[in-house]
Amino acid sequence: MDLDCAGKNVLIVGGSSGIGLACAQAFAARGACVAVTGTRAGKKAYGEGAEALAPFSFSRLDVAEPGAIEGWTPPFEALDVVVLSQGAVQYRRREFEADAFRQVVEVNLNSLMACAQKLAPALEARAGSLIIISSVGGLRAARGNPAYSASKAGAIHLTRALGEAWAGRGIRVNGIAPGLIATKMTEVTTSNPVRLQERLKGIPLNRLGRPEEIAGVALFLASPLAAYIVGETIVVDGGRTLS
Repeated sequence: MDLDCAGKNVLIVGGSSGIGLACAQAFAARGACVAVTGTRAGKKAYGEGAEALAPFSFSRLDVAEPGAIEGWTPPFEALDVVVLSQGAVQYRRREFEADAFRQVVEVNLNSLMACAQKLAPALEARAGSLIIISSVGGLRAARGNPAYSASKAGAIHLTRALGEAWAGRGIRVNGIAPGLIATKMTEVTTSNPVRLQERLKGIPLNRLGRPEEIAGVALFLASPLAAYIVGETIVVDGGRTLS
């Protein structure tokens, strides 16, 4: 019963694929009314992925576009749960270039604050839960991705700051820091068998994580089971950061 979401309004920003989509599916499976955002014009624009989005209300939101968040109309006036799952990364050392660095930070950090500010009144109306998806990249240096590392570290500390600032408004803010999860974003690493095996050596469970394993933690954080948890980021990485 603690994980029953019947009658709850849930919004997943960046919910068109990967971890965000898994969160949408998990909340919907427990009875929630779920809305997701994505960067494309509509569900049909996702091709084969449109079927997975069919059960959810959808709105276009590209958090990298200037003024997009401010001009966007959220689908609910009152919200029980918001999951901020937007994310960006640039490979091949492009993040050392100023424009690429700014773009990644804009999506991974600045847009989190903009979305949180935009949605806070709706969360306050239901004493809701805000969940920020960061990364273990915010806890460890990523040699080729300075913007990703810095922005995810910022997301973890933003979770702490908002947790303290908004608890008095009845909004519980927490986060999840995934490790290496099998998503489109990690395909650069996981599609190469040799490179994948090297990465798995650093994961005690010796496998990739699954998006639904992150979604399970989101369900917990949004539930009464986590009612006394505020400002924390739960690491879900198969043990990768233990050494």
